[in-house]
Amino acid sequence: MGSKIIERDWQPAPAPETSSLATLKKAAKACTACHLFRHATQTVFGGGPEGATLMLLGEQPGDQEDLTGKPFVGPAGKILDRALEDAGIDRRKVYVTNTVKHFKWEPRGKRRIHKKPNSREIAACRPWLEAELRVVRPGLLVCLGATAAQAVFGPAFRVTRDRGRVLEAELAPKVMATVHPSSLLRQPDEEAREREYKLFVADLRVALKAL
Repeated sequence: MGSKIIERDWQPAPAPETSSLATLKKAAKACTACHLFRHATQTVFGGGPEGATLMLLGEQPGDQEDLTGKPFVGPAGKILDRALEDAGIDRRKVYVTNTVKHFKWEPRGKRRIHKKPNSREIAACRPWLEAELRVVRPGLLVCLGATAAQAVFGPAFRVTRDRGRVLEAELAPKVMATVHPSSLLRQPDEEAREREYKLFVADLRVALKAL
């Protein structure tokens, strides 16, 4: 069979029972629960303080996150930083993480292009998210984009329908969904980007109020 990957052979991540983010992060470095580790530079675990009242959940690390080992440091991260500041939220007090901890990509010339994770990859990484929630115990979990929101609420959830609403979920008692900041980069023109940015900031202000 050579090096062919059989998806059904991969099992959920063995996240340790611990009350320490440092211990979780160290354990996650060795995670091989799905095939994504084969082509990623490193595991990109969440970042932020234990006991943060607000947790932000994205989809997966991007190219720059994969290289640095830190979440939301690329172009989308810069938009997030600006939006948090405009919403009156101190990012240093926020825990930021991703649904999937390894960068999934495909080559395009010399570039590595983001590729959306599938349900098996999300399921394999879920124990890490559960462990992060157990340790941090945020007052509110904010899902950034459809992948994160559907990982929490199920595949029928639509961000366009329910964004900005504080809801309950099995993973966390208070959850809200909004767009992923990378979606702002894909807007067709400056007017659309500015409009969507203001809506994004408005959602983050709802999150702040909900705390």
